[in-house]
Order: sequence, then C-alpha cells, then structure tokens
Amino acid sequence: MRIIIINGPNLNLLGKREPEIYGAASFEEYFKELKKLNQGLELSYFQSNIEGELVEAIQNADDNFDGIILNAAAYTHTSVALHDAIGAIGTPVIEVHISNIYKREEFRHKSIISSKCIGLIAGLGLRGYQLAIDYFNQN
Repeated sequence: MRIIIINGPNLNLLGKREPEIYGAASFEEYFKELKKLNQGLELSYFQSNIEGELVEAIQNADDNFDGIILNAAAYTHTSVALHDAIGAIGTPVIEVHISNIYKREEFRHKSIISSKCIGLIAGLGLRGYQLAIDYFNQN
C-alpha cells in the first residue's frame, strides 16, 4: 500500500503557527511518527505553498499511489484547480483538516474540493492523518 500525504499552504509552519489551533509539533516530526506506526505501508509526503505545485502533485500521484491524503489548507475554500485535479484522477483522495473548519470563520465553512473526495476528516488534530491512513489500509 502506497499513500501520499499532500499538504498545502502554511502547513510548513506547523509547530510555530497558531499552536492553540494547530499544536506544537512540526509536520516533519509527526510524519516520522506516522512512518513508525505504519511500517508495513509506503508513506510519502509533499508540501507546497504554491497551488500549481499541489495540482501537479495530485496528478503525479495518480497510478503511483493507492491513496492520497490531502490537506489543501486555505486552497480548500478557493481552488477550482484542485477540485478539477482530484476529479481528473482515479486515485481516491481523503480531505483532512487539523482544525474543525466549521468552528472557524464563515469563509472556511465551504470546501470546494469535498465533492471530489471520498471522505472528510476535520477537527481531530494531527490524528486525522492517521485515521485517513487507517481507512486506506483497511479498504
């Protein structure tokens, strides 16, 4: 089983950015834990602040991975390009958000990409990534 985690803008600042919302650990630290917990799986990680690079990562993941875990961050609410990229590939995508987007500002309540994803996990902190891995591993 090959799974890629694709993180969008500002998630490179985890551990520094609003720790009361996002926690004190960097994603790189957490990714090491994920790899230890899921040694039977091949996990990859990609992060970019640039929308086009995220589109390319989604397109390149098709046929190379069994599942995509996508935290599109702010692009969740604005990117038709990500919506279209997810819809253009056959690899299933789970949308993950560290915070509960429905408890935040009104503009964060709408996800443009959800309709193209097989599921959504939000508000469970970094644990949401492991839950998405568990789903792919059991299906």
